[in-house]
Order: sequence, then C-alpha cells, then structure tokens
Amino acid sequence: MNQVPIGVVFPGQGTQKEGMGEPWRDTPSWALTEEMSAASGEDIPELLLRTPGEQLRRTDLAQLAVFGVAVVAHAEAVRRGALGGRVVGCAGHSLGEYAALTAAGALTLPDATALVAARGRAMRAAAERRAGTMGVLVAAPLDDVRALTEQVRAAGADVWVANVNAPGQTVVSGSVEGIERIADEAPSIGAKMIRLQVGGAFHSPYMEPAADALRAALKDTAFAPAHLPVVANADAEAHAADTDWPELATRQLTSPVLWERCVGTLIDSLGCRRLVELGPGRTLAGLIRRIAPDTEVVSLDSPASLA
Repeated sequence: MNQVPIGVVFPGQGTQKEGMGEPWRDTPSWALTEEMSAASGEDIPELLLRTPGEQLRRTDLAQLAVFGVAVVAHAEAVRRGALGGRVVGCAGHSLGEYAALTAAGALTLPDATALVAARGRAMRAAAERRAGTMGVLVAAPLDDVRALTEQVRAAGADVWVANVNAPGQTVVSGSVEGIERIADEAPSIGAKMIRLQVGGAFHSPYMEPAADALRAALKDTAFAPAHLPVVANADAEAHAADTDWPELATRQLTSPVLWERCVGTLIDSLGCRRLVELGPGRTLAGLIRRIAPDTEVVSLDSPASLA
C-alpha cells in the first residue's frame, strides 16, 4: 500500500517554556538528553525540566531547550511509528533547521547539538555587542513591509525583513529605534506591530559576528554526503547530496528565514501531502494553515499526541 508522502517540520526559538521536557521524561527517547548534555556541555535534563522560564529566554539556553525537545519528540515518533506516512523531506524554522538536519540524517546528534550550542553562544555574544530587537508586522503585504523597511533605513535607522512566515505575517529585525519607527508607521500600510521578547536583532546584519563564529564551528563538522532532502531557510530550496551546508547555515544568521516559500517547496517540489510538526508548541501548524490551507498538518507536541 502506498504511504502518504509527508514532510517533518521543527519549530524555532520562542517556543520554549519552563518544564517543556516534562511530558517526554518517561519515554525511552528521553535517554537522548544525556547524549546532548555530553555534546553541549549543558545539563539538558535540568534545562528541560527545572530551569525557570525567565532564564530560558537567554538565547543560548532557549535554542538548546527547543532543539532538545524536538529531537526527543522526533525519536519517539519514529520509535512508535507515529508519523503516519513516508517522510520525503524535512525543514525547520531558523534554529529548527538543526533538528531537521538531524532527522534527515545529514548530521549526527552530537555534531548537531554542538553546533546548536555554538550557534546560541555566538548569537548571544553578537546581541550583547550590538543591541537590537524584533517585531511581527501583521496584516500587511510583504512588498509593503519591504518598502517600509527601506524607507526607515533611508531615514537613518537600522531595520530589515527577518522572517517571511506566512501571508500577512512578516518579522522585522534591527535596532530598537528602527523597530520603534516601524511600529509608528505600521498603520500606514494597514498593519499592526507585535513586539517579540527576543535577545537581539536575529536574521539581520547585526548577526555577522555570530556568522563568523558559527563558520569556525562548522569547519570541523562532517555532513553526510547523502541524506533526506532538507529545505533550507536561506534559499527555500530542497538540498540532499553535495550541499554546502556550512554556507547555508552561516547565511541563515544574517538573511531572512523564507518560511512561506519553504512550506511551498515541501508541498510543490517534494510532493508532501501531510506536514507533521515535532517539538514544543503548535506555532508552525498555525503558519502552515495560513500558507497552504488545503494541506493536512498535524502537531505532535506530547507523547499523548503520538497516538
């Protein structure tokens, strides 16, 4: 019997919360947290079970926490045969790309965990060097958002498009002044601004120091020459064999996450008929329903949901 072609997707930073690992701690796949602890130098069980929510807002800890839950959820879903089809591709939103690369067989778990730890530390350091923030513009066409960011930059304040998440949802990133100016001007394009509680201006030129640090970490990392296709945030293309992942991963830090196009690639190019979100929360499922309302999407965010 033919199995439904599915794509597996993984969320990014911002989905973390205190006690997020609790639902998974009694599953056999929880043992992976010890492997991740050894690779990252952080106590992953402590991070997922007992670290206060305020502390989890720290960029490096948030990224390890979200990655950790995503990896455990994927492993448990595979162990139970709960994905409900034949996986033909993976994708992740920003940080989620590392869980996607792990699930696709492009990276070993220790290597992926070490990269997530290095990436989080580098992004935190870059944000401390140059303060910035982010906000979501809701209900505005992408072209209008781009034009507005160009207008604000021309007036002397730093701001760029950071995430193209779905129709009518675009994230902008830049200086505090730049984000404030965008918020003030948002009504002129029929939009409203929702400020994000983040530690820096991610996916913007402010992250160039982090890209340099991540490039050094990637230099000694082995990617599998062949693996399941992974749709990269930086170009929204599906990549399998002979891909320059170090270049794509470093570019991702300073360029927009093209999530709307990534979902289109999963559905149109890879032929996915069901998309399965694995990890904390259901953020991506909500975006996917806006992008492709005719495509089935399922969130597996707890062991109970695997049934």
